[in-house]
Amino acid sequence: MQVDFYFDFSSPNAYLAHKLVPAMEQRTGVEITYQPALLGGIFNATNNKSPMETNAHVSNKIKYDQLEFDRFVKKSGATKFRFNPHFQLRTVFMMRAAIAEMHKGNLRAYVDAGMKIAWEDEVNVNDPATTAAALSAAGFDGAALWEASQTEAIKTELFERTNTAVERGAFGMPTFFVGDEMFFGKDRMDQVEEEITKQSG
Repeated sequence: MQVDFYFDFSSPNAYLAHKLVPAMEQRTGVEITYQPALLGGIFNATNNKSPMETNAHVSNKIKYDQLEFDRFVKKSGATKFRFNPHFQLRTVFMMRAAIAEMHKGNLRAYVDAGMKIAWEDEVNVNDPATTAAALSAAGFDGAALWEASQTEAIKTELFERTNTAVERGAFGMPTFFVGDEMFFGKDRMDQVEEEITKQSG
């Protein structure tokens, strides 16, 4: 069974989903495959926008969304989460670097570090030099990752992976696929687990 998790470090909801993945894998015995894709590219391709943009003039909706988000953070035990003051985050460098680390077989460790950098350490990931330094501090070669991120092969692969996500039906993040069944949002992770159990049974 193939279970895919489309992620981008720019999404706080993807961070929260990521924090719940290990326990789900342990309960189900099924490994979830992380799939890098650019959230901005998905938005552009599907004419979608972030909830903060679409609900900008609906004050009560914004307040309620924040309430639900805070409840989820508390329920999930993601006590180290900090909303990045540099939001909205431009994560093209980090996502291209994810492709490079994926080819090295280090994607999961890289995602752990990248999510921490973006949503715990409040690093300004909009600045490549600052991001590279943070990645180096986390045990990766930030300078080498920057060089890799500028190659046409890496740029093309991330672009193609983003298009694949759209072709499969993605319009935002986090998006999970259990086989061909799609589930959108951190609030659907219980359904993801139910589908894994159903398909593996």
